[in-house]
Amino acid sequence: MQVSLQYATQHLEELASAVDNGEEIEIARPEKSAIKLVVSAKAAQSETEGPRVLGALRGRMIVPSEEEWKKMDEELADIMTNGPVFPPE
Repeated sequence: MQVSLQYATQHLEELASAVDNGEEIEIARPEKSAIKLVVSAKAAQSETEGPRVLGALRGRMIVPSEEEWKKMDEELADIMTNGPVFPPE
């Protein structure tokens, strides 16, 4: 996403959240090169180190509903019985 410097100044918290969710933000500046906001490699590495924290992925991970799980199971069963992996005899 590309935003202006003025927009970035007014919406820094929103942009920081977007970066935390993996989006790269480019801030355009008049007559200067753009600035890119990304999660630093050190910060990304520190998230994977250390003890696991219950709820650490809250808001970042989508768990399918029961109906979605059933649909995925049906699709997988169809692929396995009628697909190229195990073609019907």
